Amino acid sequence: METISFFLVYLLVFSILRTATAVDTLFPSQSIKDGETLVSADGNFELGFFSPTVSSTSRFLGIWYKKVSNGTVVWVSNRETPISDNKGVLLFSNHGILSLLNSTNSTVWSSNTSKAAQEPVAHLLNSGNLVVKDGKDKNPAEDNLWQSFDYPCDTFLPGMKIGKNLVTGFEWFLSSWKSIDDPAPGQYFVRINISGYPQLVIEKGSKIVYRGGSWNGLHFTGMKANAIFPVKLEFKLNENEVYYTSEPKNSSVVTRTMLNPSGFGQILIWSDKLRDWESLSTSNLDQCSNYALCGAYATCNGNDFPGVCSCLEGFTPKLVGKWNSGVWYDGCVRRTPLVCNKRDSYHKHTGLKLPDTSHSKVNKTMNIKECRQLCLSDCSCTAYTNSDIREGGSGCLLWFGDLLDMRDDWGQDGQDLYIRLAASEIANIARKRQSTEKERVAIIVGSVIIGMGMLILPVLCIRWRKRNKKGLTKKNHTMDSDEKENEEMELPLFTFGTIANATNNFSVDNLLGKGGFGPVYKGTLEEGQEIAVKRLSKNSGQGLKEFKNEVILIAKLQHRNLVKLLGCCIQGDEKLLIYEYMANKSLDYFIFDQTRSKLLDWSKRVNIIGGIARGLLYLHQDSRLRIIHRDLKSGNILLDNAMNPKISDFGLARTFWGEQTEAKTNRLVGTYGYMSPEYAIDGVFSMKSDVFSFGVLVLEIVSGKKNRGFSHPDHEHNLLGHAWRLWTEKRPMELIDDALGDFRLPSEVLRCIHVGLLCVQQRPEDRPNMSSVILMLGSESALPQPKQPGFFTERNLPEAESSTSNCKSSSANECTVTLLEPR
Repeated sequence: METISFFLVYLLVFSILRTATAVDTLFPSQSIKDGETLVSADGNFELGFFSPTVSSTSRFLGIWYKKVSNGTVVWVSNRETPISDNKGVLLFSNHGILSLLNSTNSTVWSSNTSKAAQEPVAHLLNSGNLVVKDGKDKNPAEDNLWQSFDYPCDTFLPGMKIGKNLVTGFEWFLSSWKSIDDPAPGQYFVRINISGYPQLVIEKGSKIVYRGGSWNGLHFTGMKANAIFPVKLEFKLNENEVYYTSEPKNSSVVTRTMLNPSGFGQILIWSDKLRDWESLSTSNLDQCSNYALCGAYATCNGNDFPGVCSCLEGFTPKLVGKWNSGVWYDGCVRRTPLVCNKRDSYHKHTGLKLPDTSHSKVNKTMNIKECRQLCLSDCSCTAYTNSDIREGGSGCLLWFGDLLDMRDDWGQDGQDLYIRLAASEIANIARKRQSTEKERVAIIVGSVIIGMGMLILPVLCIRWRKRNKKGLTKKNHTMDSDEKENEEMELPLFTFGTIANATNNFSVDNLLGKGGFGPVYKGTLEEGQEIAVKRLSKNSGQGLKEFKNEVILIAKLQHRNLVKLLGCCIQGDEKLLIYEYMANKSLDYFIFDQTRSKLLDWSKRVNIIGGIARGLLYLHQDSRLRIIHRDLKSGNILLDNAMNPKISDFGLARTFWGEQTEAKTNRLVGTYGYMSPEYAIDGVFSMKSDVFSFGVLVLEIVSGKKNRGFSHPDHEHNLLGHAWRLWTEKRPMELIDDALGDFRLPSEVLRCIHVGLLCVQQRPEDRPNMSSVILMLGSESALPQPKQPGFFTERNLPEAESSTSNCKSSSANECTVTLLEPR
């Protein structure tokens, strides 16, 4: 009786206190009404009723962050059965069952606790896990009767599992929300695929759309190692279960992984400085992330030009016509069939994202030599590698059948893979490589020596092939030491005569336009290749330094949204850069012309925005160097035959090294109208200054109007100010270019305007990075509200003398200015 009395008294006191203080525990016969909550002991998480959006009338029981990002939901119970009013109640029964009731006392959701408990309690843990346990259990952490972590929604928190119980068949997996205002399970799932050697995948329905890959002892083979640095991953595979889980490396760092309604997987970290979630990594951002894009026996490279798919050595396209037109999914076939004897051998590929392991086997006790012999003894074995890369490698992973979904741009995050080939193919590859090495002539060229009034012109180009094409020469020089490197660049050197002949002696009829660097001419080489030639003007505000800068930087860059530099030419006073020719000139040639702008329908404009974003992301994050462009503008966005955008003109670009995130200059360069406030006023530039320029471009593409020089009869704001005024007055759609006419994607246009305004916010820390921008453009998730843009009226720009004030442009675009900052 004393025990019962004490328990009743405790319940009475508890029911009184819960109205005044937050609690984290429910006892039998207690309930939570709409408006009441449980709060974890450390205050990090809260459980209660919520609506997905302000305008929604549907109510759900969920768990969300309380201390940081108040309102970010991480778990929902009644995902498919919303309550239509605020009369919902969560009841905890004497049997340890959680039941969610609506206003008619009908059960819309309940926990499936299978074991009876003598003294059940429901407890919201500091991890965000809602657990039901027996109060008398001495090991409650290990013997929960039920827990929300067993039923993840779209968010993967530290301590959760993704995987499968191989005994019972129970599976832990993520499922996206159907939309930002509907938490019902959507089309996308993150799970461990247990066919063959287990691997992490994102599925749309039952179809794989993205493959995170198999576990190699350190990370998943389809995910770059730096994508998971905030957490420590643990992978378990035994006869009973397979799963992975994570724990933060630093308990003070708040991280989560989520699967959004568009199928993007994101690793997010909370930034106290920004008071927002910051994206560290996003899956399936580029074309190569699409599962098996290149088909069998082919690799994908997101940086390749002009295509992204390549057959492996020893293989050839299965359907050549489709392959050459950019349709790659039929893949490649062997050039020489296997004969299945000991004369077959293996060709080693390095730095790969390993193939799909759906048809593979693993032996964890073998070394790599034993693995080779095992593969060679089985005619159906097509490739092998170590299953664990730690401590020099161990274990044996074998593939059977076609090899799918490989990438060769994984660098140090990739692995070695030994692919089976006929002996004759191995010999052909060896001969080819030997010949290439004999022919290879790598000459370091170019030096700039400034001093004593003397200027020796650089030659910064390298010739690779021994066989001489007409018009090509070779030079020996060394690079300028102030570039902090001595590197070889794969770039041909053209003779001046070759280029003069190609451009009809730089005829005015071949003139494409003029910019800060000088005039640009169209040319045609003798073999028929069309080129664009930038000729450094003697009166140009840009000069030798910019010329050298462009050669050094762009020679290292290979991406389908960056213009390709084909070579250069130095002769006497002449300095020339030779590029691939872009048939449709530059973006400003179209969007600012009333007639030509009609050729850019909305789908083309969206493609251009996305292409610029991907190119900029490559410069900021995915290239070997972190590059700040500093002169991103419509005139520097070139368009190919299919209107695909390519970022050009790297003469003013700068490289960041190591952990550097910003720099300051006393030499202001760039183009007014696209410069960020912190750069134009204080000379401070960073990736966020490029983001500002990108935001200006987005608003220009949507509106068909220039930012600088914009005029409106109702106010004196520039385009940014006009867009901001329309946004705050709830009239953003009035920004749309009249040339677009009727189209049916207002939500997509609104999202572009929204993202553009986020990118041009006054403070750089408020602007998103480019990985977040790409995610925002490609998803339907809610976006933060933008703050007032920088240069709202553009009346406070610093005045200084322009060294290129006489420059002209055939497209009437602003010219790049080089200013001496009066500080």
